[in-house]
Amino acid sequence: MCDVLIIGGGIAGVSAAADIAPSASVVLLEAEASLAHHASSRSAALYEPHYGPPAIVQLSLASRGSLDEMAVLSPRGVMIVADATQTEAFAAEIAAMHLDEITPDEAAARFPALDPTRLARAAIAAHAWDIDTDLLIQSSARRARARGASILTDAPLRSLTRDARGWHAVTPAGEVTARVVVNAAGAWADRVAEMAGVAPLGLVPHRRSMARIPAPGGMDPTAWPMIIGAGESWYAKPDAGALIVSPADAEPTHPHDAWADDMVLAEGLARYEAMMRFPVDRLLSNWAGLRTFSPDGTPVYGRDRSQPDFVWFAGQGGYGFQSAPAAARFVADVVLDRHPDPALARMLDPARF
Repeated sequence: MCDVLIIGGGIAGVSAAADIAPSASVVLLEAEASLAHHASSRSAALYEPHYGPPAIVQLSLASRGSLDEMAVLSPRGVMIVADATQTEAFAAEIAAMHLDEITPDEAAARFPALDPTRLARAAIAAHAWDIDTDLLIQSSARRARARGASILTDAPLRSLTRDARGWHAVTPAGEVTARVVVNAAGAWADRVAEMAGVAPLGLVPHRRSMARIPAPGGMDPTAWPMIIGAGESWYAKPDAGALIVSPADAEPTHPHDAWADDMVLAEGLARYEAMMRFPVDRLLSNWAGLRTFSPDGTPVYGRDRSQPDFVWFAGQGGYGFQSAPAAARFVADVVLDRHPDPALARMLDPARF
């Protein structure tokens, strides 16, 4: 018997375990053989605190201190570029993300693969950092275990029922009874709810494809910023001497071990190439992940309206890492009845659906 059962071993689950464990007994279940196998291991891994809906921006800004303390951030910067057809989207995005406009030639000086003759507008900011996602996951898991949490891998949920003793979970790794369940199951969160007899909220996974390509023109991209096509039509980011490029696709799908769609990748790479001086002549690798969204795009964190000992921690979209520390504190406050910020609680409340 434990106080809190957390289902899901991505960044949401392990960070919540670390924050709840000092005050309650915690067991975390992860279906795969390792933590962060699905969405969390396939993130573009950027901390851009002004990126996302208002609740995410608030949580991301509040997470900065903790991310600094864990030493998981390193300088990157972010740039948005637009052609002549994208100026409206460009204007909205640089205002929302607090970027400063620069000339096409200045943009090409910062990201030398760019062809300045193909740009209409560009903007940049320094307030974006790479996140060492593996270090953040492992640090959170170590903190959770050090505080007494049990983390079980290879433990897919077979059933989740409730009786007078509390919640009863059955997995191949054993059975767990708990007073409270935290549903941090990512793309599978609605399925976990249905298994528990709780109404699903309409969470939908969306595929995001990625390709890793050689450094353009044989240059060293280490100091280049992340670059985003206006309207989030594509993005590229330096990665260990190469570039990762995404078509920024968001195809609704079902929970599964995602893979990249070749045609979607080709179309996204063509949008990237349209701004560059160098063609993409080969891929080093490709993959895909799932970004799960609620119907209104804002995460669902809080107690279920009909079953208060079932706590939602889902729908992070693509913002899970950059908001993880503050999001975990919020969910820990919910679970431990520590009265989280009421305005933020209203924005995140699962009862809005």
